[in-house]
Amino acid sequence: MPRGPETPVQVWVGGQLFQADRALLVEHCGFFRGLFRSGMREARAAEVRLGVLSAGGFRVTLQVLRGERPALAAEDELLQAVECAAFLQAPALARFLEHNLTSDNCALLCDAAAAFGLRDVFHSAALFIRDGECELAAELALPEARSYVAALRPSSYVAVSTHTPAPGFLEDASRTLCYLDEEEDAWRTLAALPLEASTLLAGVATLDNKLYIVGGVRGASKEVVELGFCYDPDGGTWREFPSPHQPRYDTALAGFDGRLYAIGGELQRTPVSSVERYDPAAGCWSFVADLPQPAAGVPCAQACGRLFVCLWRPADTTAVVEYAARTDAWLPVADLRRPQSYGHCMVAHRDSLYVVRNGPSDDFLHCAIDCLNLATGQWTALPGQFVNSKGALFTAVVRGDTVYTVNRMFTLLYAIEGGTWRLLREKAGFPRPGSLQTFLLRLPAGAPGPVASTTPEL
Repeated sequence: MPRGPETPVQVWVGGQLFQADRALLVEHCGFFRGLFRSGMREARAAEVRLGVLSAGGFRVTLQVLRGERPALAAEDELLQAVECAAFLQAPALARFLEHNLTSDNCALLCDAAAAFGLRDVFHSAALFIRDGECELAAELALPEARSYVAALRPSSYVAVSTHTPAPGFLEDASRTLCYLDEEEDAWRTLAALPLEASTLLAGVATLDNKLYIVGGVRGASKEVVELGFCYDPDGGTWREFPSPHQPRYDTALAGFDGRLYAIGGELQRTPVSSVERYDPAAGCWSFVADLPQPAAGVPCAQACGRLFVCLWRPADTTAVVEYAARTDAWLPVADLRRPQSYGHCMVAHRDSLYVVRNGPSDDFLHCAIDCLNLATGQWTALPGQFVNSKGALFTAVVRGDTVYTVNRMFTLLYAIEGGTWRLLREKAGFPRPGSLQTFLLRLPAGAPGPVASTTPEL
């Protein structure tokens, strides 16, 4: 008797019996899709036996396919998961492994993914290792993995300050992207902004090693720039792309899961709640679920393959919400109450979110940082004091286990250790005043750009 897609299937793995959703296996696993559509005798049987896999690895596979987030810490758990992702041809499990790369497991996952032919996990682990401390590469066992990592370019810390569109006859040497040359301790020019581009109240984000700028303004009336701009560092070229359907400025832009998200923003001095998603392959925007409230300039961050946004609500509440792509909904995560304070920057490391907020009583010269552990739901305050630069709020980017922050005086690098930020080293400050947007890009090999010119403060 033929078995329909809604029929549960029993799977024997490593001497254990699992009851699985047949449709779920067909949707997410190339192995089961091929098996059940093959017409073979096994496809019609009530049971499937997988003698080559471990029970633990298959249990993790089912959890991930159902949308759960199992904790994988032990080496054998990671190896079994890699084996299942490769044998079952399960992209969702492979992405789960990529999203949970850490300095503790990256070498193991890189070697295992190379051995099992799991190309995307191998590449992501190699990139993570290249951006970390040199000791990580030394932990690799396979020579081909070591040589692959060595051939990669590390991420560079890139910044752009606030600029409005420039007339063609008025050249402005400061309208540039700049990157930190860590070896020479200098900020260098990467590329000039297009004349029509504005970074004033613009959303700026990276996706697949390309930089996107959306929704800047021109003039005192805050006229929204109609086009978006995309910079490809490999070719050193800019191209234009469509703006979101709803004009907006001061929008939060996020590159997430192969798409670009324009989150909230403002139009005619009124906050908006709409969110739009851009598909670079199709070249078009589409609306997704609105934010729970209208909001402009919201901080956002990604942790463990999840997208989070930080909202401010009256009564001194900072609310963290998560976008669930499966159900197209914004879900509440946690609230933080601090007197006269709101989050203006958020970064992620492992399963923790760090919300940077202005100091008490609207003290914009100093800021405080609170950490939300996503596994426990607990908030903790980071020890130490962090300083906003004159005319610019604190901004931060995480690379591996290192936080990059920058102001006019210094570029400060912190090591994330046990929930605290320890000052690692100081580099040159950004040579131009004003608010900055910062991000990471992998720049091609070649001659370094000229040292960025210094712009005097007004």
